[in-house]
Amino acid sequence: MKIQRREFVAALGVGTTGLAGCTSFGQDDGEAGVTGETLTLTTTTSTYDTGLLDELNAPFQDMYGVTVDAVAQGTGAALETARNGDSDVVMVHARSLEDDFMREGYGVNRRDIMFNDFVIVGPEDDPAGIAGMESATEALATIAEEEVTFVSRGDNSGTHTKELALWDEAGVDPGGDWYQETGQGMGQVLNMTNQQSGYTLSDRGTYLSRRADSNLVILVQGPIEGGPDSLSNPYGIMAVNPAVHENVNYDLSMAYIGYITSPEGQERIAEYTANGEQLFFPEALSEDPDFEQYVPEGWSADDSDERA
Repeated sequence: MKIQRREFVAALGVGTTGLAGCTSFGQDDGEAGVTGETLTLTTTTSTYDTGLLDELNAPFQDMYGVTVDAVAQGTGAALETARNGDSDVVMVHARSLEDDFMREGYGVNRRDIMFNDFVIVGPEDDPAGIAGMESATEALATIAEEEVTFVSRGDNSGTHTKELALWDEAGVDPGGDWYQETGQGMGQVLNMTNQQSGYTLSDRGTYLSRRADSNLVILVQGPIEGGPDSLSNPYGIMAVNPAVHENVNYDLSMAYIGYITSPEGQERIAEYTANGEQLFFPEALSEDPDFEQYVPEGWSADDSDERA
């Protein structure tokens, strides 16, 4: 029997942001149209671990008088939860997996929301000697050649998806005692990497938010600090298709997407910092909009005609 959505959220034991406020869209004669409703958001661990979700969700709840249940998972798991109809809206960061989700008909109304980048971090003494390398693939190939400890998410998350693509580009099939797949979120992986004086691939935001608690340093930069574009890390948001899952709260999902991509939501993203550092950079608003953000990469009207 399919698990009920609220039971699913409770079973995961992750943070749930509570009911707040009493105003809402659809308000007429003092009665709010969505007050008391719940939106289930599945999202990558980086938005949760950095504290960004609390910064974004509290004003939305105050505005509409609703609850946002934020379920932090790796991108692959977050999308799978949505495929099962146990999520209303998805905020993740692996465009190839997002495209598959949309092509299969599960996601609609995708929007770009923000970006940061990936970095390779490790101990300051850098036993592999990768500090300052301009190529992420060269750095990973060197780590593999030296067989120094590399800690992998190993969880089909956006970060893990990027890591696998970089290993493939480097022509390396990682394995052996030096390569540790954990199945853990980014925060836990950074802790484990620090404890073992190893290396890992991290999104910049989670690393910066936890930098004070570890001895890890950035050894290979992403494009924000002049590194390779291959380490770019864009985030997207999608509503779950109500034609596939009738139980989803589509109206509230679209309100949330509208809020996240609004000037207010984008300003909150831009102003959110940890240890004095900006963690994410908004990109939903542009004088020259990128219309390809709404459809899977390579999609064309001809594709729809062929399926008709």
